[in-house]
Amino acid sequence: MDKKGTFIAAIKENEGFIFKIAAVYTNSTDDKNDLVQEIIYQLWKSYDSFTQKSKLSTWMYRVALNVAIYQLKVSKKRIFTILIDEQVLDYHEVDNSKTEENWQIFRQQIDTLNLLDKGIVMLYLDNKSYDEIAEIIGISSSNVATKLSRIKEKLKTQIFKKM
Repeated sequence: MDKKGTFIAAIKENEGFIFKIAAVYTNSTDDKNDLVQEIIYQLWKSYDSFTQKSKLSTWMYRVALNVAIYQLKVSKKRIFTILIDEQVLDYHEVDNSKTEENWQIFRQQIDTLNLLDKGIVMLYLDNKSYDEIAEIIGISSSNVATKLSRIKEKLKTQIFKKM
């Protein structure tokens, strides 16, 4: 397979997290679509620099997160809350009204996190290991463990206040 075919296959295989990242770091459908395009463009532009020292998906996550965060900084948008819905996380099924209520509280608390912490939680909910999260975010595994522990404690405290 040629370079273009390999790249297209990689994008199709990993498009789920590209859309998740774009949805988490934007407020509107247009912004999300623009960010998806920018992420794919930057992935293509830097595809030759992929050295295979990590998995392709790990490298793609890192590029996508960096592009999303950079675009926020460049556009000087201040996002105080970002809505995360079930389609973005594809995370739960509603069994009853109490479960739905708990899920809504959980989502609201995630929306209060800063951009880096949201990214870490998103990767954690995507079942990425601490090592994978560290490599994607660019921090040490022990720092990921510390941050996740603090995030979990913060979320737990805030959620129990709401219940």
